[in-house]
Amino acid sequence: SSQNLAEEFAEAARQLKKEAPRIQFGKIDVTHQHDLRKEFNIQAFPTVKFFVNGSREDPIDCKGVRKASTFITWVKRRTGPSTVLINSTDQAEAIIKADDLAVIGFFRELHNDSVEVFCETARDVPEMPFGMTASEDVCANYGIQRNSLVVFKKGKPVHNEVFEDGRQNKLGLTRLIKTFTLDLVTEYNIETSVKIFDVPVENHILLFTPTNSETFSEIYENYQSAAAEFRGKILFVLVDTNEVRNGRIFEYFRIRDIDVPAVRILNLTSDAKYKMPADEVTVENLKEFCQSYLNGKAKQHLSSEKIPQDWDKRPVKVLVGKNFNSIIF
Repeated sequence: SSQNLAEEFAEAARQLKKEAPRIQFGKIDVTHQHDLRKEFNIQAFPTVKFFVNGSREDPIDCKGVRKASTFITWVKRRTGPSTVLINSTDQAEAIIKADDLAVIGFFRELHNDSVEVFCETARDVPEMPFGMTASEDVCANYGIQRNSLVVFKKGKPVHNEVFEDGRQNKLGLTRLIKTFTLDLVTEYNIETSVKIFDVPVENHILLFTPTNSETFSEIYENYQSAAAEFRGKILFVLVDTNEVRNGRIFEYFRIRDIDVPAVRILNLTSDAKYKMPADEVTVENLKEFCQSYLNGKAKQHLSSEKIPQDWDKRPVKVLVGKNFNSIIF
């Protein structure tokens, strides 16, 4: 909530007052400041922007940050080094084991395009510790190819991303790393819904199924296998159709009991929905569906209500998906 975020923001301000007095925190109620709202194009609340070197031009958006500790890390990484330089295996181990997640860059040298992309990504992912090394000993100790980024989860490497001639896309890398703050498949509920929307992956695939059905474990295993392949490109979500509190999401996708298990892809930017053409939730069908969607070949699914019998009775006609085109056009 906004109230919660305001408290965390204030706590970050208190802590940074001692550590970094140069960084000032302020808040504005834009309901009474229409000029400022317009100037900085404020559309959602709350919005946090960081102004650098006394300039009003192009402030940096601080998105998806909700905790005081993350605010502090975000600001520090914007005003100083964004990653820790690692010179020994002990140093590397300390970072890897201090938190659930850690990201380490293993490089041949510390001045190239890949390092730059890595440091920029670290600025955008304040939830995780980032370290980098060019030490031969450290790279040899982990047996990791130089010029690659490794995500460690609970002390073990779970993902290795090789940098190809510095052509890595920072946004793609940020998306990929942020997905590790979620499980490979995230079950949708009140607590996880906020986290799901904080991860900047605009393509979501949703599996609608009762989690207590006989076929669930097999379907879920298939879903997880496909999820591993599309990590960072499509976010895999599980929706339990037995959970009454998920009612609104069923309505939104027009999922009925007879349809389950059902698989849909949702693009958050365009709000376009896609239905998996095959009925069976197999690894092959899931992969084919995801790939055809990413290639732009999947057909948009326009679900519609039945045309109401009295749609034409009053001066204002009742339109649904099925009669919209014929009546309007």
